[in-house]
Amino acid sequence: MVTGASSGIGQSIAIECSKMGATVIIVARNQERLSQTLTQMAGEGHQTFCADLAIEEEIDKLVADLPLLNGVVHCAGIGSHVPFKFVNKAKLDEVFAVNYFAPALLSQKLLKAKKISKQSSIVFIASISGTCIASTASSIYCSTKAAIGGLVKAMAVDLAPQGIRVNSISPGAIRTAIFDSGEISDEQLKEEEQRYLLKRLGKPEEIAYATIYLLSDASSWTTGTNMVVDGGYTTV
Repeated sequence: MVTGASSGIGQSIAIECSKMGATVIIVARNQERLSQTLTQMAGEGHQTFCADLAIEEEIDKLVADLPLLNGVVHCAGIGSHVPFKFVNKAKLDEVFAVNYFAPALLSQKLLKAKKISKQSSIVFIASISGTCIASTASSIYCSTKAAIGGLVKAMAVDLAPQGIRVNSISPGAIRTAIFDSGEISDEQLKEEEQRYLLKRLGKPEEIAYATIYLLSDASSWTTGTNMVVDGGYTTV
């Protein structure tokens, strides 16, 4: 199961997993965009579930409807750019509801309902923001992603007796449709690219490949860790 699969990194993870032969359940809030993802996936038997994971009742319905899973990818998330002196509880609640509480509660409910099989893998898409770096007006977003880091380590300890592995991936800036909105100029984009050792932003499929590794038996001795995939950004 991949959440946030209607666009960007989540969509790419779903598509690349399908190319590897996986039967994938894709989840997002927008059914039309989920259907667009489905048309790009290889193979058959995939399913779509439309759910707003910030609403606990919708998490409960999703869990009840899901089959037994042997891999879960938490990719749904939202950004936030609020200078710290303007942060308030409503803004904190809004971003934490999607970026932290949704994947935490969804994981807990899946496990309690015995919808995740033994020897499975759970992968959280975090960020270098909060785990490695911070930027202006990013305190809320960074806090949610840093919180995911703690959740991953503690879940890995609790779930190890069942053979369930829990890891996260922290991407750098990934070239998704958000960069086509015009909010960032070509000059700003080129300047940002120069901050990376490899002189470019990441591609969604490059995060998908890392996710496939953590989902697969190739990483069978890897749990409780965070994989940084950032083109060398945090090296310098």
